[in-house]
Parts: sequence; structure tokens; C-alpha cells
Amino acid sequence: MNALYRKLADQRHTAPDSEEARAAIGEWYNLLQKFGSYSPEAFRGLGRLYVDDERFAKNIDRFGEGLAAFMRDAMAVYADRMQA
Repeated sequence: MNALYRKLADQRHTAPDSEEARAAIGEWYNLLQKFGSYSPEAFRGLGRLYVDDERFAKNIDRFGEGLAAFMRDAMAVYADRMQA
């Protein structure tokens, strides 16, 4: 997980709808699917939780300031594309 957080942190300054962001957040989605079944809406909600819950935000942002917000936005884009 930490390696993927670092990979996502490297993408946090790109647009959340960029191909690079989509590929990285797709890896995150696939990893999470190993622990449970996330619908697009649940995945989007989890992204919001990463920002809304300061415990998540603090833990995620230790890999790079603004990572939690980037993940929230990229997860929403990814969820939208899954539903399209």
C-alpha cells in the first residue's frame, strides 16, 4: 500500500482526470477490491472520507501534502467513468 501511496503522491500535481491519474487511481481501486467489493458510488464516498475525516487526511497526506484531496478528486472521476 505504501508504494502505491507514493506513486499516487507523485501524481498529485496532475489533473485528476489525466491518464496518469486514472491509471494510478485504477491501481488503488483494484487493490481495494481485494479487501471488499466497492461500487463506483462507494469508491467515490471513500474518497470523500479521505478528506472529511482528519485522521485519514493526516495519514494519507504524510506521503505528500494534498494527496488526500487529489485522491478524492481522482476517485470521483474514476467512479464517474465506471458508471458511464
